[in-house]
Amino acid sequence: MIRVILADDHLLIRQGLRRLLEDARDIEVVGEASTGHETLGLIARKSCSLLLLDISLPDRSGLDILKDVHALKPRLPVLILSVHPEEQYAIRAIRAGASGYLMKAAAADELLEAVRRTGGGGKYITPRLAEKLAETFQEGPGAERPPHEQLSDREFEVLERIATGLSIADIASALKLSPKTISTYRTRILQKMKLKNSAELMHYAFEHGLVT
Repeated sequence: MIRVILADDHLLIRQGLRRLLEDARDIEVVGEASTGHETLGLIARKSCSLLLLDISLPDRSGLDILKDVHALKPRLPVLILSVHPEEQYAIRAIRAGASGYLMKAAAADELLEAVRRTGGGGKYITPRLAEKLAETFQEGPGAERPPHEQLSDREFEVLERIATGLSIADIASALKLSPKTISTYRTRILQKMKLKNSAELMHYAFEHGLVT
């Protein structure tokens, strides 16, 4: 039996996932969480074989939570479920230790396959993501990567939000940081990417498929 904890801040999504998973005889949902704090608490208290984790929780990034989960239970597989295209977070999530990455728009049978594979100790990677990963390995560690891939996870998070048109204040509120800190991240991002302003950053993001 694959024992799953669901972590998503949208109740309707959690309810839909629970119904879908529990219709399968070999899968049981043993807990639900809507924040990163609740997720880590459940992981500490409950025995489970898989964490199904939304990459965008209200209090913390899924990538941050992923690191804490691995520190708490190093062998627990984590399947990332996200509305964000693979170009945005998938490679970062896999590098951070996720067992798989799946978009919420995936078909039900694909989700079940991903849960069974990762819950059984395997990896779930779509053909498109496998191709992207192969490209990064072929390039080698010394190869020059696109500017956005050289950003830290937090910088990339800020980039993604700026690119969608959010203000500094909105981003600060979403990430539970001060506006001054977000402004510092923005300056650092522009410097690393050799861009002049937010307009150029937004253009870059759309050009590279980082926002939908």
